[in-house]
Amino acid sequence: MGVRGLTTFVEGNKYFLQDVKFRDNRLLIDGCSLYFALYFNHGLDQQHGGDYDSFYSILTQFFSALAACNIKPFVVLDGGMDPSEKKFSTLCQRLQSKIKEADSISHSRNGSVLPLLTKEVFIQILIQSGVPLVQCPSEADWEIACLARQWNCPLLSNDSDFYIFDLPGGYFPLKHFQWTNLSGKANQPYIPARRYTTSALCRWFRGLNKDLLPLCAVLTGNDYGIPKEADRLLYLIDVTIAERGSGRGKGKPPSVSRIEGLLVWLSSFSSPAEAMAEISRLKDIVSSKLWACMQEYNIACQSSLALWFSGEKRLPEGWSHLELPECLAKIAAQGLLAASVVDALVMQRVMLKSQVENGKLASSHCCAKSIRQSLYGILLHRGQTRLTQGKNKGGLCRGGKGRDQMLPVLQKGATASPAARVAVLFEVLGVTESALSPVPPHWRLAVRNFLLHTKCICEMSSYSIGLQQNWTKEHDLCAAVVRQRVRPGQRRGLDLDDAHCYSQWQACMWAALCLNQLLLQPIPDPYFPWLFSGTLVHGLAKYLKGGQVPENLMHKSSLSEHLYASLLDVVNKCIFKGHPASSGRGRGRKRGRRGKRDGTYGAVAGRGNRATEEINNRFALLMSEEDDDE
Repeated sequence: MGVRGLTTFVEGNKYFLQDVKFRDNRLLIDGCSLYFALYFNHGLDQQHGGDYDSFYSILTQFFSALAACNIKPFVVLDGGMDPSEKKFSTLCQRLQSKIKEADSISHSRNGSVLPLLTKEVFIQILIQSGVPLVQCPSEADWEIACLARQWNCPLLSNDSDFYIFDLPGGYFPLKHFQWTNLSGKANQPYIPARRYTTSALCRWFRGLNKDLLPLCAVLTGNDYGIPKEADRLLYLIDVTIAERGSGRGKGKPPSVSRIEGLLVWLSSFSSPAEAMAEISRLKDIVSSKLWACMQEYNIACQSSLALWFSGEKRLPEGWSHLELPECLAKIAAQGLLAASVVDALVMQRVMLKSQVENGKLASSHCCAKSIRQSLYGILLHRGQTRLTQGKNKGGLCRGGKGRDQMLPVLQKGATASPAARVAVLFEVLGVTESALSPVPPHWRLAVRNFLLHTKCICEMSSYSIGLQQNWTKEHDLCAAVVRQRVRPGQRRGLDLDDAHCYSQWQACMWAALCLNQLLLQPIPDPYFPWLFSGTLVHGLAKYLKGGQVPENLMHKSSLSEHLYASLLDVVNKCIFKGHPASSGRGRGRKRGRRGKRDGTYGAVAGRGNRATEEINNRFALLMSEEDDDE
């Protein structure tokens, strides 16, 4: 992300960052940088699929700190892929890197992989907290920089590109924004922060012209790549600097030395045109390529986001350029339509995010292929083959169920009846609305997703308890269940089978969420901070494998036991209806051997015991058939 080596260089010079006491102001926030930083910097779980409840707690603390200091946040989120495909090679490299990191984490080695539903949790908290937000069609850097300049307010991010943009209100690197350390008087608290401005950088380099900073970024290399001729050009510039007696500083990393040397060299020119003339003399390079790359940092025009945040909710300009129905463009700008759905329609390509799973098996996203097939078919109005990219390439996807029913619904947009949209949703997900009538509306999507996922796995009890635990407010049960969490000291030796099946569940949940959003949310999205905690469900799985039964926890609350039984009953009825017991062959026999090893699941007493055993047997054949379809 950003300009290579620039963050290290800036942070290595104390004169570039000014201490400020920040309060009583607007703050533009790079949303993607924020949720990445808050999740990773607080050591939240990655190995077990994520702890969304803990992330929720940190997010609420962050926005409460801003409110205490009378800081008004405005959040801008990245969207999908850039239609120009200028960054496509960079995105592919990152995808490959994340696949390797996820595999590393699965073996208890180092890596950083954001849990799949983190962005959805973030958006839900923003909406719940009343924080204004907008999702851009693609990368948001340019839009957010334009708005920060127009509003003359500071910008909060982790992206080193913002060291290049000329922002009069300054740039707060997240690392130096001490929101957990409020200072000042009780009635006038402030957040200690360090602010960067291009003015401070340019003063250090003998009054360097700010307009030359984009040229420094382009030559050094950013997410858009380096022009092919740049390496040779930089070598010639290094030689020129050495001849002038301003060689690289000793003992510094090469990337930092190169940036410093380049800035020293650029400071000898009064304008970009003069620097370009010298570059042309040193190397036969097409200057138009450099000029085009430099324009990515030109923020002289007015931002289309200002009217969106003003209360008019006028659709930002970028969305009007896409071939997207207005009703979908509007909810996409609100953050209520996943960027991958827009990618499927605009780019006809989707990059699936990596998860921590068993790398020897097919990608966990394969479990949700049927939903994605239908979603792509609905979006593209046809059944042509389209490519999904990710581990195992995710499969070739053709239009599936629900496509013909959905076309008139999309044409009518928000005026289509909720019943029509619900019918399409349940047709794709393979369940009737009446079957889920006992389930509260905000749980229906999660329960239906659970039913679909049961085709891939059989470990029902531990997740059902997890759902129910977050639902009840009875403290004794909550305390008993929370004690089953995997603790930081216990995170060695991940059960890869469990990790894989919970990653499959999240993949199904994410795909079902995308479909529900495409249909303009005919049923409410589940509340993700209550929905899944990886350390909890892994801990519960271990608890059940140890010979315990769900009722040992449920006895603490009759209400909770009733809720658990109700959810389990709905799942059982939906699963067994129309699927008579099979003898289990092929892959079913293989699963049976593994089931014998993990036979403690068969010890679940009462309602859970018989149901779980029957699911193990009855879905063996289905899973074998599903493999043949892949």
